[in-house]
Amino acid sequence: MRFSTVLFDLDGTLIDSGAMILSSFRHATRSVLRREIPDEQLLATFGGSSLLEQMRVLDEARVEELVTSYRQHNEPLHSELQACAGVLDVVVELGRQGRRLGIVTAKRHSTVELAFAVLPPLREPFEVVVTAEDTERHKPDPEPVLHALERLGAEAGTAAYVGDSPFDIGAARAAGVHAVAVTWGGIHTRERLEQERPDAVVDRPEELLAVL
Repeated sequence: MRFSTVLFDLDGTLIDSGAMILSSFRHATRSVLRREIPDEQLLATFGGSSLLEQMRVLDEARVEELVTSYRQHNEPLHSELQACAGVLDVVVELGRQGRRLGIVTAKRHSTVELAFAVLPPLREPFEVVVTAEDTERHKPDPEPVLHALERLGAEAGTAAYVGDSPFDIGAARAAGVHAVAVTWGGIHTRERLEQERPDAVVDRPEELLAVL
């Protein structure tokens, strides 16, 4: 095995949440700002900084209102959340092989727990979950990835980080771990991911087994 530790992003990597994230951004900006913002602009910073910082980019004067509106719309949608097709089988196989697994996400603990409640099989394989509340700095800063490695007692050279955003790739490279970009999240384009120079790009979950 190439990497004894494998870390995963959550949104768009493990869970198929792109559509509900976009819907919630649209709802928040339409209801609070009363204007239409292009989808590309709404999602441009998603996957890196906290939701608070993402809303600050959209309108610094109305951050709290935007965050509240987003969460009120987003949290009920978790009841129909699904895992990305095929990814749970891969995660289970990686665990069976003896890999140590973790999640590094920009979500809050409470929102991660919503996903786990709907998808109980997602919780079991992961020893560590690092959220936006666990570090001062956020992706693409390496701190969240390094924090996960520290909690696992793992070295960067033995680890890989799998994610669907350019911020995931940036964080992985800055932390000195193997950076694997996945394209099935539907939030960021393959072209945008490749601009961050990941070590590998995969289009289907089963391809992860070969690159890891």
